[in-house]
Amino acid sequence: MQFPILSVLIFTPLAAALILLLLPEEKKSWIKGIALAAGIVVLALSIWLYANYDIAAGGYQFQERVDWLPALGISYFVGVDGISLPMVLLSGLVIVSGVLVSWGVHDRPREFFAFLMFLAASVLGVFSSLDLFMLFFFFELAVFPKYLMIVIWGSPKTREYGGMKLTLYLFIGSMLALIGALAIYFGSGLRTFDMLALENAGFSMAFQRVWFPFVFLGFAILGGIFPFHSWAPDGHVAAPTAISMLLAGVEMKVGAFAALRVGIMLLPEGARQWAWLILILATINVVYGAFIALIQTDFKYVIGFSSVSHMGLVLIGFATLSREGLIGAGMQMFSHGVMTALFFSIVGMVYDRAHTRDIPKLGGLARKMPWAAVGFIVGGLVSMGMPGFSGFVAEFPVFMGAWRSTPVVAVIAVLGILITAGYIFLTIRRVFFGELPETLAGVQDVPVKDKLVIGGLAAVMIGLGVFPSLMVPMIESGVKTILALLGGA
Repeated sequence: MQFPILSVLIFTPLAAALILLLLPEEKKSWIKGIALAAGIVVLALSIWLYANYDIAAGGYQFQERVDWLPALGISYFVGVDGISLPMVLLSGLVIVSGVLVSWGVHDRPREFFAFLMFLAASVLGVFSSLDLFMLFFFFELAVFPKYLMIVIWGSPKTREYGGMKLTLYLFIGSMLALIGALAIYFGSGLRTFDMLALENAGFSMAFQRVWFPFVFLGFAILGGIFPFHSWAPDGHVAAPTAISMLLAGVEMKVGAFAALRVGIMLLPEGARQWAWLILILATINVVYGAFIALIQTDFKYVIGFSSVSHMGLVLIGFATLSREGLIGAGMQMFSHGVMTALFFSIVGMVYDRAHTRDIPKLGGLARKMPWAAVGFIVGGLVSMGMPGFSGFVAEFPVFMGAWRSTPVVAVIAVLGILITAGYIFLTIRRVFFGELPETLAGVQDVPVKDKLVIGGLAAVMIGLGVFPSLMVPMIESGVKTILALLGGA
């Protein structure tokens, strides 16, 4: 019998969360140690899965299946392929990084790290689910802890507004996705939520044309699709550092992944019919998000709107329905996840020491926080798509796919890169160089744990930029499955 490694991966943070809630509040070192241990186990298992996935065989591997409610066609069914496995690895990286940068949390750390572990279980469950009901179950599992973590530990000025806005937007998306999922369940005639079976259900063109927007947009709201994107910068800014890292680094990928997995893969003809609209909305994402980031004076809002812009490239890659575009989108999800986790961690480090995110009040911090400065520069080069970094090997295939599909989209979206260069260079100069204000003279460098986060995330982005073969063949194996479904539409 095969060892249930995916179940261990998913339920390790869930078990850790329950253990944390049972610990006495004063056992702070135990609380942080258990959270870190659970994160390390998740990262180690995700690396093992990644290293042992058979790219040549492709398809869904490490499958586990247990009938849960057979009368309704619901089962606990998990497995990973070349698209979802990099997302599992991304989750492991961000979870460990999030725990490390939150080491200084002293206000109710038991609940903080328990909710963080619930979020970890949620995202890992979505990326691993092959049953539509279970995917939706794990998708919804994150709503409550996200809201609580923002309103309790978030920015005092905006946490209630940001938390409620995020929750309401995601509930709207969930409602649309649920309606679409029920339509797929009943429309298939198979009375099963097994997504591998639903891929071959043979939905009519009329059915797919009607229900694709419900499913795709419902999930893509969490991916930050325009005009339902405004929850993202407000939610990111209101959230504590670790949750900003998870929201932008992983949760937005959960939305995009579910839109791909349920929308495009189950309703491929619907994707063909509506690709033009996704291309338009995603192109607005790219250019609009970059322009708004350019004029921000709040350090965290710059990164919040940057995330909206970069997620537009993921959605453009999806909408091209081409090999190049889909490979680029898969790479961009991973690259952007690591990049934005690094960005938000550094913003948090700066705020913890300078006690302000107002860019005009910052400056010269490279002298006080050299690791943070170098890390932000590396993230900035990734954001701009510079050769030698993961952003280049992610964005270039997206533009290739867009050019082949709709050249005007590629031309307009390229503007996003130019604007991105503008706000990245301006932010680096204003925050880390120039004169050091007297109020920041006493700023201390980041501790070793933060340096590990900066160095580790930066190394991943440089490694993928220099050796894209570490991930591209795996994503391509997953793209082949998508292309086969599109070809059979």
